[in-house]
Amino acid sequence: GGSLLARLVHWLDETTIRRADGIVADTKSHGQYFVSEFGADPKKIRVLYLEADKSIYYPREAEKPEELRDVFTVLYFGSVLPLQGVDIILQALDMLKGRKDMHFILIGPLGKKLQPVLSDNIEYISWLPQEKLAEYISYADLCLAGHFNGEIAKAKRTIPGKTYIYRAMEKPVVLGDGPANHELFEEDGKTIYYVPMGNARALADKIMEICDDRRAD
Repeated sequence: GGSLLARLVHWLDETTIRRADGIVADTKSHGQYFVSEFGADPKKIRVLYLEADKSIYYPREAEKPEELRDVFTVLYFGSVLPLQGVDIILQALDMLKGRKDMHFILIGPLGKKLQPVLSDNIEYISWLPQEKLAEYISYADLCLAGHFNGEIAKAKRTIPGKTYIYRAMEKPVVLGDGPANHELFEEDGKTIYYVPMGNARALADKIMEICDDRRAD
């Protein structure tokens, strides 16, 4: 199916992958996609997971800014690609904008397609250099990793690069319940949490649940 151009591009990809001596995939799920979609030889596929730059992203005891000291701080950063599901995050934030005991930091260029949810407990930052980003992550009590889009197949086949960064800094993360994430991360109810992809209500509920559990401790 698809247009003539789409079929041509698919043929070029298939030809290149079949002729390759070796294929590097970022997850097993992505490698299996090359096999099923393009006829790649499974024996030629090598999985190399990404890693965070640990000279920048490492665990640190950072004193929160005064405005964050008494609130449960939730952070997300990303380039705002559709598969990341930032629209799902914004819908969840809309459900949580009344929570004065929470503060949300969303770092990334929303652009014109995504409308920010305006609330006193939501902070938007369009871009930060890596060292400053690491500082902001250090303030977070919980980090949103994703992917949260439930429609784009690639979202299920890839592990968000930010997950490696969050975990290098030993931060609890919320992941989208796709097969790639399960290759490396097992839900433990303390540092790794899963939510159904494409479900803003489930994400909002999970954030509330984690926040309330932490306050109960």
